[in-house]
Amino acid sequence: MTINTAGNPDIVNPRLLLAVAEEYAIAKQQKRSTETLGLAMMAGIFIGLAFVFYLTVTTGSDDSWGLTRLAGGIAFSLGLMLVVICGAELFTSSVLSAIARANGQISSKTMLLNWLKVYLGNLLGALVLVVLVMAAGMFMLAKGQWGLNALQLAAHKVHHSPMQAFSLGLLCNMLVCLAIWMTFSTSQILSKALLVMLPVAMFVSSGFEHCVANMFMVPLAIAIKNFAPAEFWQQAGVTASQFSELTWSHFLSANLIPVTLGNIVGGAVVIGLGYRTIYQPKTAVVATAEALTTTTTTDIYRLEDNDMLNDTLTIADIMDTNPLTLNAGDSVQSALDLLLACHISGAPVIDRNNNLVGFFSVQDALADMWASDFMPSLTQQVQDLMVRDVHTVEANESLLDFAEYLSVDKSKVYPVTSSGIALQMTDLSLAQRARAAAPNVPHNYPVVANGQLVGSVSRLQLMAALRPIYGQQLNLVPSHDIVA
Repeated sequence: MTINTAGNPDIVNPRLLLAVAEEYAIAKQQKRSTETLGLAMMAGIFIGLAFVFYLTVTTGSDDSWGLTRLAGGIAFSLGLMLVVICGAELFTSSVLSAIARANGQISSKTMLLNWLKVYLGNLLGALVLVVLVMAAGMFMLAKGQWGLNALQLAAHKVHHSPMQAFSLGLLCNMLVCLAIWMTFSTSQILSKALLVMLPVAMFVSSGFEHCVANMFMVPLAIAIKNFAPAEFWQQAGVTASQFSELTWSHFLSANLIPVTLGNIVGGAVVIGLGYRTIYQPKTAVVATAEALTTTTTTDIYRLEDNDMLNDTLTIADIMDTNPLTLNAGDSVQSALDLLLACHISGAPVIDRNNNLVGFFSVQDALADMWASDFMPSLTQQVQDLMVRDVHTVEANESLLDFAEYLSVDKSKVYPVTSSGIALQMTDLSLAQRARAAAPNVPHNYPVVANGQLVGSVSRLQLMAALRPIYGQQLNLVPSHDIVA
């Protein structure tokens, strides 16, 4: 009997990551404008704080050029960690919504309007932080060397040719979006933080250009140039005239515009649409929630007397071919209402192409209730609680093999070493040992064929099919819907 696992965060399936990315892209369009703008401002502040960290780490360092930049890059990765874990809206990751546009799930107008709101929010947040940093006088740190470091870094950023700036922006957002993409493989916060660290450290240490980071970095340098007191210039050993290229017009033309365009191409086209093109599945039809029903005992294939031990029977012979399914972006409230209305305890979670991405059950909701002291967040989605490590069965698996898998844990019934030496002796009968060796496995299984969900099967459905082994049905109780 082969039992598969889908969505295991330790064994990443790139095709399933695309499915999660699609849900991520759609979810970005569903926020209120005020929510999007507020979260975008937070992202601008987070990325700016990361650059403050970078400047502090790299100022006055006596290490080699490469090691200094590596240390700064690791420090800067704090910014994307805050964005991912705290749920802010960053322009350079928002461009992944191009996937939803390519799928026809949103219009070009909706996508571009969302990009504009996030971009302006990031800019506003970055400029707010510039004001705070200037008010705090941080440019005077290390006898002015901190501010000098900021000036020199910004001056370097506006010296690129338009093609250089565009290319550096493209390379940067390939890495940023790959970092975001990798976080789709896990729901563990620490794992997400570690996954973003090296891609971000690479783009920063390599000098790639990030438009939101530059929204803070270059305006900070312009503010230092125009408002720093004479004491700063004396301590830093330079003059403001040495940084005459740090103007708003030069910043826009030589850096921000070409870098932004490069970020869009690197994230939306190379990563987002690139992976979508590679893994573009054949057209699949997904049933709507209204058409989904539970399976009753009268719907299930039953074994005839002469077929009781027919090992040619497969899961496909008894499975529910039209199971209730959920989407990763569904609200927890709506998912629970569906499960309760259909009298089932859990359902597979699929993407728009019928690929299995998880399994959501009432147990997941109960655990979340308990962990939140029975005051759970009302904004959670199915993807926040669902199990990604999903046990599945193939449609062509033998029915009797499936029954054996659910029946006993053979290692407990026959406790022996790999060489066949018994580990313990017992006078219990085989039936007694079997009842004591119940395996710790799920009761409900999504059924897959060629990686796509084709049905579901439960322990009760299996027993309904095998019931004739115990003889003719006695009809002592009325027929009821099977409850998973």
